[in-house]
Amino acid sequence: MAAFSPLVTRRTSIIFAVTAWLICHATAGGHGDLTKGFISVPLDQSNLVIQKPYDVGVADRSSFQNGVHTLWVYATDKPHSPSSHTNPRTEIRIAGYDYSSGVWQFEAFGYVPSNTSGVVVMQIFGAETHATTLMMRVQDGALSYYRNPIYINGELKFEGSGRGGRSHFFKCGVYAQDDASDYMESRWKHIKVLKK
Repeated sequence: MAAFSPLVTRRTSIIFAVTAWLICHATAGGHGDLTKGFISVPLDQSNLVIQKPYDVGVADRSSFQNGVHTLWVYATDKPHSPSSHTNPRTEIRIAGYDYSSGVWQFEAFGYVPSNTSGVVVMQIFGAETHATTLMMRVQDGALSYYRNPIYINGELKFEGSGRGGRSHFFKCGVYAQDDASDYMESRWKHIKVLKK
């Protein structure tokens, strides 16, 4: 299940707060305080591993200034490894907190400029028959769960369940998809991982 609460939605950009969680061996109810009963796990820069096109440096596709992680990629960039057949990406992979059971949550404030489209900006990696359990996609100014609408201005528009799997981890940034813009960017601050 995933909950997304856009703070501002404009034609020019998307600013949103995201809380995503996967329930592996538990169930949850209600939509009140989504962090009630959760504890924040310690995160530092060593937990925020940058995955970027293999032929450029980290500073060529990301920056960290004033508490904001800015990540960008071009549609013509290489994948993250020479052997990968995936699309270009620059993402923060949360390391050290892969999980296989329990209730975990990713929380952050994200910003996607208006010129960015056809891009996944957040993922929960790991699923039974797919690579991911959750992908937050931005297409033409709309935020969606894969291609399904979600919360808009705090109103529930979509709710989905997990896709199984044995191990999961969180990612955020930009990962080019179909109809990607030439340049893709997202900005993240206050990244947290919580568990119950």
